[in-house]
This record gives sequence, structure tokens and C-alpha cells, in this order.
Amino acid sequence: MRRETAVARLTVIGARAVDRLIERARSDADPGVRAAALRALEGVGNDRALPAALAGTADADAGAAIAAIGVARQFLRGKRGAEAVDRLTTVALDARRPEAVRAAAVVALRDGLAGEPKTLAPLLTSLAADTSATVRAAAQNAVTKVGVTKPAGERPRASTPASIREWLAREGGKAPLSSLLAIVERMREREAAESAARRSDWTAARFAAHLILARRGSRVALYDLREALEQAAAPLPVDALAALALIGDASCLEPIASAFGRSKDRGWRDHLLETFHAITKREKLTPRHTAIKRILKRWPNLAQ
Repeated sequence: MRRETAVARLTVIGARAVDRLIERARSDADPGVRAAALRALEGVGNDRALPAALAGTADADAGAAIAAIGVARQFLRGKRGAEAVDRLTTVALDARRPEAVRAAAVVALRDGLAGEPKTLAPLLTSLAADTSATVRAAAQNAVTKVGVTKPAGERPRASTPASIREWLAREGGKAPLSSLLAIVERMREREAAESAARRSDWTAARFAAHLILARRGSRVALYDLREALEQAAAPLPVDALAALALIGDASCLEPIASAFGRSKDRGWRDHLLETFHAITKREKLTPRHTAIKRILKRWPNLAQ
């Protein structure tokens, strides 16, 4: 939670944070740290990030490599687009790389070069016969006719939480908001239908979709985050609070305060407190705001 909050804040800081983020992305830090630094660089969108992104596509950790691909995708049509295209093409064709990384490179090329069939047709033709079913599917989904790309956005046909999350990693950044909202609603239904022992995976997939929506600046499903907090009998997945830290508004503060007041889990209360303050700072809500006055009167510990 702290890491995702830091990513959001660093993205807001912008260009001033780029050098330190590049340093982290190139370091031997934990893979999660490298991936988080790259996600922040993607949010900032500064030209200085390209060399680190190109190097990061070779990261041994799949999550960090996919994050680097997300950064490189931003440069496909820029002055150094040829470098980015070459590197992502190499990754997509490299059978030694993890399937998820190769598929992410295909999707990045498809989305970044939509409308340029001459550039993509040879690659997609080659990958359509790849030995990896995941890579074949990514290539086939990028084509409606030979060499013609189609936009991201079809809802995943997969029926397991893991496959839903894989689809979100590949397509979430470009899928229509309506598709992501549909996933949130679909996951709610599946959670309600599952036993308590099997519910957690569907819950995690639901909030992974929320985090993607939040990173895209969309509040289309904010109502669901508020309701989840109001009904939570146990700590929610970290993605839920990460999403709230990015897009939560004044209407979310009372549900956060209520969850804080009900819980005895110290770690969860700390995360709720951080999220509360992240929202009040971003929304510039002072103790004189009517909602803040009402909340602090009932839950004074939130003023810490």
C-alpha cells in the first residue's frame, strides 16, 4: 500500500522525480521496487526514461519487464520510436522470455502502432504460428485482417481470476472503461456466488481492475470502492486502497473512517489512515471542511 501510494505521489511530482526513479529502476533492488519505479516513470512520461525502459525489458523479473514495456510503449511514435519498436519486437520474438512478457510486448506494439499495418504485419504473421499459446493469442487478437490492427477492449473470455488478471495486465491500459467496469461488476457477482474459502481470488481480481481504472484517472467505479469499505468485515486487498489513494474524493472519507473505526487490525488501520490523508491532501480538504469536521469529531484518531 505504501509503495502504490508512493507511485501515485511521485507521478504527481513529475519531472523532478525522474532521475531518482531511473536510479531505482536500474538498481538491484527488489523486483517489486524496480517495477514500481517504472510504473511511476510511465505515469510521468518523461523522455529521459526511455533508456531505463529499454534496459528494463530484459529484467529477469517478469513484472519489472512488463512495467518497462509499459514505459517504452509511450515512445513508439516519438523521435526515438525506432529504438522502442526494435526492442519490443525483439522481446516479442524471443522464445526464451516469459510468455506474459512477450505477450505484453505484442500488445504494446499493437496499441502504440495502431494504423501502421506495414510495420506490424510481418511480426504478427510470424507470431501467429508461435509455439506459445499465449503469444499466439496476443498476435491473433491484434489482427482482424492480415496486418490490420484492431483496438483493445474485448472483454476477457477467461473464467478464472488468474486469467482475468492476466488479461488486465495485457489489455487494461487500453481497454474501454466500459469493459473494465463490466469486469468489476462481473467479479462482484462471482464473489457473491462463491464460498468464503474461494472468494478471495475473485475479490483480488475485482480490485486489480479498480487499480487499473484509477491509474487511468477514471472514477467510473468509485461507487464500488465506497460500498466495499462500508461493508468490509476484514481488510481489503491492497489494490483497493491504492486505487482510493489515486482517485478517492471527499465522498470516500467517511467510509474510510468507518472502516478505520470498526477494525482492530493495526496494519489495516495504518493503511486506511494513509489513504485518508492522501485523499485529503490531493483534494485540498482542510480541517475546516464540513465533511472533515464531522469525521474528526467521530473518529479523532484520523487527525494523527
